[in-house]
Amino acid sequence: MKSVRRLSVAALTVACLHLIFGAIVRISGSGMGCGENWPKCYGYWIPPFSRPDLIVEVSHRYLASILVITVCSMALATFVHRREPGVSGRGGVLRSAFGAVAAVFSAAILGGVTVKMGNAPWATVLHWLNAMLLLALVAMTAIRAGLLGGTGARTQRGTSRARRSAFAAAGLAILAVALGGLTAKFPGASAACTTVPSCGRIPNVDTAAVVVQMVHRTAAVLLVLHLFGMMMMVRKRRAEEALVVVRAVYVAFGMVVLQLVVASSMILFRMPPVLRSLHEATGVGIWLSCFCLAYLARQADTSRKSPTVAPVASTEAAATEATAVRPAHTMAVIVARGADL
Repeated sequence: MKSVRRLSVAALTVACLHLIFGAIVRISGSGMGCGENWPKCYGYWIPPFSRPDLIVEVSHRYLASILVITVCSMALATFVHRREPGVSGRGGVLRSAFGAVAAVFSAAILGGVTVKMGNAPWATVLHWLNAMLLLALVAMTAIRAGLLGGTGARTQRGTSRARRSAFAAAGLAILAVALGGLTAKFPGASAACTTVPSCGRIPNVDTAAVVVQMVHRTAAVLLVLHLFGMMMMVRKRRAEEALVVVRAVYVAFGMVVLQLVVASSMILFRMPPVLRSLHEATGVGIWLSCFCLAYLARQADTSRKSPTVAPVASTEAAATEATAVRPAHTMAVIVARGADL
């Protein structure tokens, strides 16, 4: 099981790096650096170093290959240990690991489709959402293996209210992330507004671009308000909520506050590439933290509803203790039993 934990951490790390590097590819304008050539780049496996755009694009593809290898290795490790408790069956790491394999191959196929379609907005957003699904499945595998608070969620008891609120947060997070991907690819939407919190429109910008930008902002604000309300809720009900869920709420809220600072700075400083890349990286962190929050809250609530089964060791200890404190028979009882015999 240790190998499953280690490989799940490796797969999660590579998946995050791949998503962040994908933002660098888009922001640097290297997304179509290799044109419609795939998997090679103009016939090269390693393009000339005099073309940074080709190097960036092909490096992103090679990082995707590393991701495929780590995810497949994680799934293979779960299959090897399938006889161990907590690996196979419902809620085991085997199912989520093989789900991640399906998602990583889907991402590779969609990546090729995106290139062939000339980075069309719909293809790019679909590719982005598939990447978010892959990240969620790898995180689920890590949690089921006992990492990222998974062990605490199985032993601590949460509430259904926290579970519902966490699911709503995850829903708002994936909506904001999807709209962020659309804002980045929709013509003129990323720079349609020049001020915060209001939208100072740039002249001659299409109204649809402004709408996309404002809808994305609205979803982000709703997520901030929802997580703030959830944080206040778990603070008041700290004694009833699982500690691992309380901590996950604080992490998710901290990520959205950081995103507000980054996004505001990005707009006020006229969209510098560094802040744009940080903005997308923080968005990945928001989705990951909100998904983990929802899954941990679900596990904690399930632990509360499940009947408590005493461990075998505790049962044996109780039996021994009962035997030890059993009162000794009196002499009259012993004589009476002897007479009966």
